[in-house]
Order: sequence, then C-alpha cells, then structure tokens
Amino acid sequence: MPARTNTVQESLATNVPKIFDQAQNSTANHQKNLVALYKIHSEAASYTESIHDGKSIKLTGERLFEDIFVDMLCRTVLVKKGTSQGDRIVKFVGSYTKFINEKAAEIKREEDDEDDDSTASRFVARLLKFLIKGFVAKDKVARYRCVHILAEMVAHLGEIDEDDYIRLRAALIERVHDKETFVRVQAVVALSKLCGSEDPTDVEDGEPTVIEVLLETLSCDPAASEVRRATLLNIPLSPMTLGAVLARTRDTDTVMRKLVYSAIFEAHCHDPEGGMGVVHPRALTIAQRELIVRNGLGDREPAVRSAAGSLVGTWVDAPKVEEGKGADEDVVVFLKLFDLQESTVAEDALLSVFATRPDVLDHLEFGEPFWSNLSPERAFLARVLVEHCITTKDDTKLDTVLPVVTELAYRIQNAYNEYQDSVEAAEQERLLRGEDAEDEAKKEEDKMDREFTIGEMLKLSVNLDYSDEIGRRKMFQLVRDMISQDALPESLVSRCLDVLRMLSPNERDLIRVVVEVVHELRDPDPADGEEEAVKESADDAETNFGGTPVAARAAARVEPKPAVELTPDERARADATDLRCLSLCIGMLERVNGTFEENSTLEGILGELIIPAVKRKELALREKGLVCLGLCCLIARRMALNSFQLFLGQIQSAPEVLKIRVLQIVFDILMVHEGDFLGKGSVGGERIVEFLLHILSNEDSDRVQALLCIGIAKLVLAGMISDERVLKSLVVAYLSPDTADNQELRQCLSYFFPVYCYSSAVNQRRMKQIFIPMFEQLAEASRELEEDQEMVSPAQIAGMFVDWTDPQKAIEVQGQAPDETVHIDLASDVVKALYNKDLEKDDKKVLCQMLGRLHIPDTVDDDKIRTLKLLVHNLRSRRPIRDTTARNAFTKFDALISKKFAKQLEDFNEEEYRQLEYLKDLFEFLDEIIPEDDGEEIELPKTRGRKRRSESIATETTSSAPEEGSPATSAASSLAKGKGKAKRSKRRRISGSDDESSDDDLPEDQATPKPSRVLPKRAASAKKPALIQKISDDEEEEDEEESPEPPRRKPIPSIKESRTRQAQAQLNTTVNDILDGEEPFDSIIDEEDEDEEEEVDDILAPDE
Repeated sequence: MPARTNTVQESLATNVPKIFDQAQNSTANHQKNLVALYKIHSEAASYTESIHDGKSIKLTGERLFEDIFVDMLCRTVLVKKGTSQGDRIVKFVGSYTKFINEKAAEIKREEDDEDDDSTASRFVARLLKFLIKGFVAKDKVARYRCVHILAEMVAHLGEIDEDDYIRLRAALIERVHDKETFVRVQAVVALSKLCGSEDPTDVEDGEPTVIEVLLETLSCDPAASEVRRATLLNIPLSPMTLGAVLARTRDTDTVMRKLVYSAIFEAHCHDPEGGMGVVHPRALTIAQRELIVRNGLGDREPAVRSAAGSLVGTWVDAPKVEEGKGADEDVVVFLKLFDLQESTVAEDALLSVFATRPDVLDHLEFGEPFWSNLSPERAFLARVLVEHCITTKDDTKLDTVLPVVTELAYRIQNAYNEYQDSVEAAEQERLLRGEDAEDEAKKEEDKMDREFTIGEMLKLSVNLDYSDEIGRRKMFQLVRDMISQDALPESLVSRCLDVLRMLSPNERDLIRVVVEVVHELRDPDPADGEEEAVKESADDAETNFGGTPVAARAAARVEPKPAVELTPDERARADATDLRCLSLCIGMLERVNGTFEENSTLEGILGELIIPAVKRKELALREKGLVCLGLCCLIARRMALNSFQLFLGQIQSAPEVLKIRVLQIVFDILMVHEGDFLGKGSVGGERIVEFLLHILSNEDSDRVQALLCIGIAKLVLAGMISDERVLKSLVVAYLSPDTADNQELRQCLSYFFPVYCYSSAVNQRRMKQIFIPMFEQLAEASRELEEDQEMVSPAQIAGMFVDWTDPQKAIEVQGQAPDETVHIDLASDVVKALYNKDLEKDDKKVLCQMLGRLHIPDTVDDDKIRTLKLLVHNLRSRRPIRDTTARNAFTKFDALISKKFAKQLEDFNEEEYRQLEYLKDLFEFLDEIIPEDDGEEIELPKTRGRKRRSESIATETTSSAPEEGSPATSAASSLAKGKGKAKRSKRRRISGSDDESSDDDLPEDQATPKPSRVLPKRAASAKKPALIQKISDDEEEEDEEESPEPPRRKPIPSIKESRTRQAQAQLNTTVNDILDGEEPFDSIIDEEDEDEEEEVDDILAPDE
C-alpha cells in the first residue's frame, strides 16, 4: 500500500502543476483543464486506506490532492494585484469549485443519496479553512488574493457546514473594514453573494446583517469610491436596498452617479423574463421617479446628465400602451408617471425625451381627437412641445402642432364652463348628501385637474399667432370675462394676466382693463348701460385700446357702505372681493415696467384699495396690501422714500409669514432705489445696515434668518454695502452652531463667500481685515459649545479664510490691478496676533500651521517683506512659541521667507527703518511687547548670530522698553487686554459675554452668565475699549452699574411685545402721512433710537 500511495503522490505532483501552468497562460483552455483536473481528483479520491482493523477508511488520495492544490494556491496568493497570470488562476479556482459542485449534485440526483458528505464538500471545506487563515495575513497581497479567490468561489460553494458559514461570514465582515481598498472591494463582492443565503432571523441580537453591512459601506466607506462602486454593482436590488441606491444619485464621485443610472436603473428596468424589475418606473413611487429625474438631469457633470437622459428615454417605452395607439399616447402614459402640478420635473423629463428620442418627437401629431379629449397630460404635452419648437426655432414642426386662436379660445371657454358647472354641482351635492371623505378627495382631484388643464391652455395661448383679428378679439373678451368673475381660481389669475399682457398694445391699456375689472368686482350692481358700453369697448379692442377709461363710469358707481354698516356675511364677501382685487393688482403690477407717474390710473386704486388694505388688521388683507404697496414703490421713487419706514415697522412686529413678505419688499426697494437709501450721499444708509444686522442677530425663525442672509448677501455682492460689520455678521451666521440646521442659510452663504472673494481683490482684502477678530471670536465659541451643538474647528475656519483670500483664485477685473500681496499682509496680521499672550495654545498652533499654507508671491514690496520679517524676528525673541508643533511650523515659515527674499533682507537695518514716519505704529506696537521672563532673551544672541545679514534687526528693541505711563505703554496695554474683546461683545448669539476680558480673570463658578443674544454693533461701538474695567469683589453689582449691555437691550422687549392698539394707531398715522405726501423722518432713526443713542453715549463716556 505505501508503494501505491507514493505512485499516486508522484502522479498528482506532476499532473496538477501542469494543469495550473496551462490555466495561468490563457482562459481559453480552462474548460478542458477543468475536466482533466476533475478526472485526476476523482482518481485520487478512489485511493483509500483501511484503519482500525478495517472499521474505518482513511481518504489518502483526497488528502494528497488537496495538499497539492493548496500548495498551488500558496504560490498564487503571493502574486501582486494586477498580474494577469494570478487573475486567471483565481478565475480557474472559482470555475473548478462550480464544476465540482455541479458534478456532485448530478451524482447525488442519480444515486438518490441524501448524504451531504462528499468529495466536493470536503474539498470546499478544506479550501475555506485555508483561505480564511489568509484573511489575517500581514502581507496585504496575501490578504487580497485570499479574499479574491473566495469571492470567485462563494457563489458556487454548494452546501457547507453551519460552523463554516458562520466563520466565513464573520471573516468577510471583518475584511470589509480592512485598511487596504482593494481588499475591501473583494470582501464586498463576496458578501454581496452571501446575501441571498442569509436568514435575518438567524442573526444574533445586536449583530448586523450582511445587508446592513453592505448598506453602510455603500453610504459611507471612509476612503475610496471604488468600494462604493463595487457595493453598488453587486448589492442585490430590493425594496430594502432601493433607498440607499437612490441616495447614490447625489454621491460625490461622478462615476458613481453615472453608474447608478446606466448600470442599475437602466440595466435592471426589466427582470430576466422581461417583466417589471425592482426599478421599473411603474414599480417606483412618484417621489422616487421625480428624485431620479431631478438629480440626474440636474447634475453638474455632462456624463451623468447623458446617462440620466438615456434612462428617461427608455421609460417612454417601459409603460408602453397597445400597439397602434400612436406616439402621443405613449408620451401621455409616460407623463402619468409624474406629478405635473407640483414640480417642473415632468417638463424636464419631457424635454429630455425630445432631445434623446428624436423618433418620438417626429411622430407627435395633434389631430382633432387629441384636442377634443383634453386631459392634464395632453394639455401639458401640447404646451411644452410648442415652447420647445419656439426655443429650437423649429418652425416646420411648430406649424403642425400650433392650434388656431379662435378654436383654442372656444376650447378654453368650454373647459372653464365645465369647471364652473362641476364646482356648482359638487357644492349642491355636498349640501344635499353631506360630506364623504372619499368622494370629497375624488372631487377635489378632479377640480385640480380641470384647473391645471385650463392653465396649460392659457400658457399655450401666450405663444399663439394673433394676426387673426377675430381670434384676438375672442381671446381678449374671454380672458377679460374670466378675471372679472369671483369664481376664477387664484392659480389662473396670473395665467389670464399673461395673455392679457400679450394682447394689450401697451402697459397703460393693461392697467386700464385691470382697473375697470377691479371697479366691477367692488361695485357688483353697475348700470346696465355701463356694462353694454364696456363690452362694446372690449369688442372693438383694436380701435379703442388706446382710449381712456369711460369717464361716466366713475360717476355712476355706487359708493360702498361703510364697514360698520355691513353684516358679517356682507363683510366676509367684501373681504373676499378685496382679496381678489388685490391679487389682480399684484399680478398687474408685476407686469408693469413703467413709472407710477406715467400711469395715473393707479392713483385711484392706491387710495381706494391698497392703502385701506394695509390698515386692516386681518393678516391676509394686510399682507396683500403691503405687497401691492411694495410693488408700487418699485416704480415710484417718492412713494418708496415715504413708505420705507412703514415697511421697517412691520418687520419688527409682524408674524413670520408677513415678516418674510415685508423683508422681500424691503430688499427689492433697496436694490431698485439703491442711490436713495444706500448710496454715498444717502443719510440713513448706516442706520439701515444697523437695523438689518439687529434683526438678523435677534431673529429666531430659520426662514427669516435665511431670507435676511440672502438679501444682505445680494447687497454686499452688488457692492451696495461694504461695511466690515456686515461681513462679520455673515461669517458668524455661516459658522455659528445655532444655524447648523438652517440648510437654506448655509447653502446661500457657502455659495456667497467664494463668489464674493474671488470676484475682486478688494473683497479679498476686506476678508483679510476681519480674519483675526473673527478667528478669535469663533475659536472661543468652539470651546463653549453645548453637548448637542456642532461647529467647524478653528483649523477649518483658518483654512476657509486662506482659501477665500487666495490671490491666485481672484478673477481679473478690468481697471483693477491684481493684489498679489494679500497673503503677505495676512501673514503679518497672524504674526501680530501671536504676540497676544492670552491666545490659547491650540489657537496659536492653528495660526502657525496656517502660515505654511499662504501663497507667498515671488515679488514683494521691500517694506512689506521687511515688516513681516521684523515681526517674525521679534516674536521669536520676545514671545517665543512653546508648543513644539507650532514652533516647528513657524520656524519653517521663517526659513521660507528668509531664503526666498534673501536679497531684499540683506541690507535691512532696523534703526533706519525706525525713522520712517508711516511705520511709527508698528514700532510702538513692538516696543510695548515685554518679554514674559528674562530667560526668553537668551535666544537673542543665537538668533542674531544665525541671521548675520540682518545683524541690526533687534539691536535696540529689547533693551529700549518704553517708560511706564507713556502713550505707547497705555496703547499696548489697551491692546493686550481688550484687543478683539470689544468686538466680541457684539457677537450674534455666539459671543461669550459682554466683557470677556473681565470674565477671563474670574473663577469659573463666578463668571458672568453669557447672554443668549446680543444687539448688533452700533455707531457708538468705536468707544468700546473704554469699557475695560477692573474686577471687584462685588462683581454682580458692578456689572449692573457699568455693563453697557442692559441699556442696549432695553428696546428689544418693546419690539417683541405685542401692543396691538398702539401699533395699530401708529400704523394708521404712518399710512395717513403717506397719503398726505408728508416726508417722514429717517426710516430707522426714531425717537426711541435717539434716546437709546444718548443713553449709550452716556455709558461710554469716560468717568470724570
């Protein structure tokens, strides 16, 4: 028997390596070698030995084959990634595993054997045991190859032992978190193939399932997009995984986003049998379909948009109707996949179909059957197609789809009549039968569909050819009659006005028609003769459009009853009529570009409708009245000047909805009439800015905060505001933890700051000037965060400012010289800040590391580089940096500038430099810096000896300390104690306290409580350094007497408390002043503000 075993061993040792040698050279011979290897394996399995007196059998041949096979794998696992020979062997091993298990299954079926123990199962178990050991190898190549081989085998393992499965699953989950990317990729592939065999009920409590591990990897693999791609391509699609796959449409990796559309949604639209797949458009919800289209067609990368367009093009055929119905029916069914009324996604999808599927576009025809059976989808299709033809200038196609004016007018009229009949029938049925929730929902949906259809036809009417006079008159009369009816839905008012604007020769005629309609609505019983006259005038629109309104109409109108004489029902009807009239006025004024003085007809509406609506207490009427008044102010400069104070007053006391509308009006007025409010010669511009910052700092509503930031950012970006306080407030709003959940605000400012800084070198210099105070303020705030608050780190803040002020990113502006030295000046500011001994150790480290990221140009003015070198040298000698990391970074920066500008620093003499008058402040600052202890001056000779070229750079500074009590000493003392602290007292919510220089010296349990909000900076803030006080034992009493914060916060409660009667009386007085044409005093400077300013001045005045 031993001799026979040796023969088998020799045969296996010769034949198996030959097969592996052939398999590594080409995949073409794999099938032949699989058969040959299986034959060798079967022959080896037939060699056994009897042991224990024939009671047991030893599988000698199988063990020899497995040993040689594993030996071949040991040679393979050392082959580096990317080697084709190694990849072929891996594929061959996977194929052999599949082959041997298929053969075992055939034998099992033929012999009807239920025994799971077979040659194939023992072979697979031996391979698993070997490969799992390689999962924890130190060599990354060995780990990769072992996981790679298993990923090829795992789909064909057959039936394995439960313990082997648990070990395999645990090992693969561990490799998903491997530090090497390519190992994680193969682990993800292997795990994806295990998903189908896992039962979630068998997983122990607290242990993640394979699907959960893959979903986590798909969403947030820490290092590489390759792992996410592998997960995306291999994870099984199911309702459970669909949400995570949809989220990848917003992935940061472009290839990943493209694969979602091309390799997932389009490839898996149908299942292998041709039925609906998991991502078939009919299997998705409306929200999911719209998310796919919105993210894909709106992507910034053309490749992703192309893949999304291809997917949308296939969706046209996916829900295909019966053959022979025509292309228009296919598109109509396609449009039913979307919600046409709530978003523009359907329009984007349809336009994408027109671009990617020209065959669909060419076969679209709108015959009589199409127009006679209009639905929301058909009306939408006709309108979008006409607009597309106009945009692409496809006149040939436009002529075939554009309807006749008269025909469309009659169709609109019929649709509107049917809409009114259905509304009346539904109301009568509700009164007779009562309310049924299900029926009400159906009727409401039908009502919305009818409104949408009419609206789409009105949109289409704007693009018609009105050379036909009969059709034009018919359309004009129809639209005029529609807007004069109370039953016209609010959503159709603007559509009718668009058509009316198209049909009117000029703005004056549009205003005339709308004013007449307003009078008709407010006077429901006009004389019959007047109605006849108006209709005749409208019928003869071509000749009478330019005429003036009928003079007799105003005289014949019946004066309405006073409000006190109306019954509640009459008052409700009158209010509803006023709301409709105000909506008409808003739509009309939005379409008027001329001045108020050119359209005298508006004066009557202003006095009779708009001003009384502004005075009303009802929120809806007052809101529309203020919007109308704001639109009037945009075309009337004097009215804007008179009414501005009224709008500001509404901001302070109005609820959130009204406050948003009023703020929009205020910003629109400031943008249109910039010279009158924020121009150089304007008187109240400073106070307007202060007022806006005050509202921003004290506002709690996220929507109002976002609107304020958007409006202020627009004013700053347009150059209308250049105040540094505004930039500081915007930076605080952007980085404050209080706005972390306000995504609209964050998104606006994340766009604003790069655009603002890169658009001008002047803007970059402004950002440079605010960096140090903002960094100190925000760094302090980051250390005072509450447990549930999050904020960017000081290092990230510094990185943002470095990026914003990078002169290499600033665009060239004609007539403006580029500023390449902004980072040199920023470096000087940073080094000056490092002199502050109160600066935190971590903040110093951040600032020192920041210096190495600055852009140092090749050419720098001698004065600038010498000033920077002087600051650096004195810092190292007088206030050396103790932290090793910070000191190394600072030393590296010092060596950089010393080497780069060696010639400019070669003849530098500090004594000569001191004689320059414009550097007096710099040397006063340096002379006031007193070393912390005597030991620091030991570094002087060392530094001076190393920098021989600048031997006089610090000759006199350390020994010539100024006398105590000198002006320089007092200035430096004030700087050391209060630098940045006065400004910090005016932070928006982020501030620590009113006088942090005082609180810093207090015990922790006695520190002054930090206010949650602080007023914006005022003009008196320039005197803030005088507020530095000494700490006494009775701190609370002294704070109450000397702190400026309580007096400045006095007006805030009076603004926020609701005093309805006084506010209404003041509002009426202001409106009456507007009507009388009186010029009110400044929009923001009122008596309370003047008293407040005097009070602040008294507080800031120095003690006698």
